[in-house]
Amino acid sequence: MIKNLQDTTTLYNSVKMPWLGIGVFKVEEGPELVNAVKYAIKHGYRSIDTAAIYQNEEGVGQAIKEGLAETGLSREDLFVTSKVWNSDLGYESTLAAFETSLKKLQLDYLDLYLIHWPVEGKYKDAWRALETLYKEGKVKAIGVSNFQVHHLEDLMKDAEIKPMVNQVEFHPLLTQQEVRAYCKANEIQVEAWSPLAQGQLLDHPVLQEIANHYNKTIAQIILRWDLQNGVVTIPKSTKEHRIVENADVFNFELSNEHVEQINQLNKNHRVGPDPDNFDF
Repeated sequence: MIKNLQDTTTLYNSVKMPWLGIGVFKVEEGPELVNAVKYAIKHGYRSIDTAAIYQNEEGVGQAIKEGLAETGLSREDLFVTSKVWNSDLGYESTLAAFETSLKKLQLDYLDLYLIHWPVEGKYKDAWRALETLYKEGKVKAIGVSNFQVHHLEDLMKDAEIKPMVNQVEFHPLLTQQEVRAYCKANEIQVEAWSPLAQGQLLDHPVLQEIANHYNKTIAQIILRWDLQNGVVTIPKSTKEHRIVENADVFNFELSNEHVEQINQLNKNHRVGPDPDNFDF
């Protein structure tokens, strides 16, 4: 059982990745962003997920710098993720994009760097760049985001190093069984973005009934379900009380029956783009 906010999963290359982190999708540069990341660090979060396309890496970098100074933690205590955007996919362009992200974040290395979307005809060259960055020690782990099974199979035909992480949309309405089964068989850690389906599940009657049973919120039930399914998760919030609440999922465990009840809510419903039909 995952027992606290600092608990980690071990990637196949022995790098330890926190099970729970904070995401900053759609949080604009400014005090709200800086404070959110600092709240997370203060309250025990050790994983921070951003991306070039979010256009907030500078604020995240500032928050990390201030958060570490205020808590006395060291850089090595944090697990920082960013992603290369579609327009930068390619060998040289990915290497350049990585350096830009690193500079904005004011860091010497990243813990995890991901290809954000599987743009056909481009992701293999980008992956070669990630392999180079990994070999050079500029990133501790490399992976992909939004890759379906056929994308992963195609990538691994030519890859020298297989992805360590696949970050995908995952929530009770989109349980991604095929992707998760493939990743498990290939030692690729699945990570959830939009675990709360951008708020679409927060009044779901089945989830509310389960939440009442455990005296928890629906959000806490979903995040606990993620963890019990072996999925790393990065809920987004900018409010301090919500950041604290999202982390209060380590003092209870869902029964197998409740886990299965939530699994059955799947409708293959996406709140984000379909990786196979995304206008890149």
